[in-house]
Amino acid sequence: MPDLFLAMMKEEWRIHSTIFGSLGFALFPAVVASFAFLGSLALPIFSDVLPYAVVALLAHILFLLVGVMVGSFGLMGREFMNRRFGQASLVAYASRSLPVSERRIFAAFLVKDTVYYILLYVLPFAVGFAAATPFVSLDPGYGLIAFVSLTLAFLLGLSIVCCLSTLYARSVALLAGTVAALSVLALAALRLGAAAVPAALPPYAFFIDPAPEPLALSLLLILVPAAVSVLFVTVEYPDRTKRFKNSLDPLAGRVRALGSAHFIAKDALDLLRSEGGAGKVIFSFLLPLGLVWVCLRVLIRFIPGLDPLVVFAVLLGVISATIYNWLTEFDSFTSYAFLPVEVPEVIDAKLKSYGLANLLPVTVLVLAAATAGGAGTFLPALATFLSVSAYTLAVTVYLTGLHPNVMLYHAGVFLRYLLAISPALLLLIFASIFDPAYASLSLLLIVPAALLLSRGRTKWQAWEMPGY
Repeated sequence: MPDLFLAMMKEEWRIHSTIFGSLGFALFPAVVASFAFLGSLALPIFSDVLPYAVVALLAHILFLLVGVMVGSFGLMGREFMNRRFGQASLVAYASRSLPVSERRIFAAFLVKDTVYYILLYVLPFAVGFAAATPFVSLDPGYGLIAFVSLTLAFLLGLSIVCCLSTLYARSVALLAGTVAALSVLALAALRLGAAAVPAALPPYAFFIDPAPEPLALSLLLILVPAAVSVLFVTVEYPDRTKRFKNSLDPLAGRVRALGSAHFIAKDALDLLRSEGGAGKVIFSFLLPLGLVWVCLRVLIRFIPGLDPLVVFAVLLGVISATIYNWLTEFDSFTSYAFLPVEVPEVIDAKLKSYGLANLLPVTVLVLAAATAGGAGTFLPALATFLSVSAYTLAVTVYLTGLHPNVMLYHAGVFLRYLLAISPALLLLIFASIFDPAYASLSLLLIVPAALLLSRGRTKWQAWEMPGY
């Protein structure tokens, strides 16, 4: 097991460092620590409207979401095998050629992900917070408590979603039954009044009151799903032949008016026929949005004048940018190299596919407005979503081209991404507190979005993705 773990750690490092350099990747945790430090220094400024306990809750939900995103290996494993095995033969698939059991490999993989992403995200965040505690009159011991509780929140998200996605890879029916059982338990907890925030998120309860009970409950909720994941994991996916009727030309005909018809049709077929198509929507889009909505409903109690629909539209616009990641996830420009196609053409097609796929978040926004009674602020919220989505997409394309899934781990790229997006988002959120109609000013973001897209198309024409 130690040798397998070390091999996986080296593999993870080499993949990232090969793509954008050892220094660029090594500085990524420093960027996280710096933003945590600066954010912690600002806590006293907003303490009147945003109590420390609420900030702590938001931080724990954030790392729960990070764990959710990291924990989808079971969902994506088969697709990596089918579509990328020839380019990157990962150690996780050593059972194909070596006498190593799937369970042992997957257990090592879980430990590797745990250590790797704690070093990448959790530890730097805790260090930045601890460094700021003397300046904001907080006990430095909170830094250590924050590291433990945020680690627990991260592992909770990782283990639960890893378990669910592993069950999904085994059987959709098995996943549906598990989700149904968990839903019944959640409803029962609501009826019994046991779904208070600390009870629903034990790592946060441990941060508020470092007692053995929430620590033990957190470990139980982490270890049980992790054990189920190891028991049910499948890494050795059997070869099977899939047959589809020729749908490219008929589908291209339906979107011919948009231009780039065959590229758009290819993107649609890639999403529809790839493994875990529905799982991608659930685990990387709808589940995070559900947690964001719950978080906003909590914030309403502490920030007077906050319109949850407008703020949700801002965050929805940022999260919807992950749709662009789906469209580029397994698509490399090298596959077009033998065709008379240039990078700007591919980017243009991805943008059009992104526009069509954005019907999903628009539907989510409509449902949120209907359930929250926010008809009066729906138009400003819709304008905010469309503008923020376009601007975030433009920044992503300009900084990462056709490779957002890996380029955002470059420290410099990630820093520029945050600096380009955060001020605009914060300004919109604070403006909407005074009057939700001010959120319509977000339409001004369309101009810089258009400029960034134009420059991005030119910038990535001469860039080639490094191999690994």
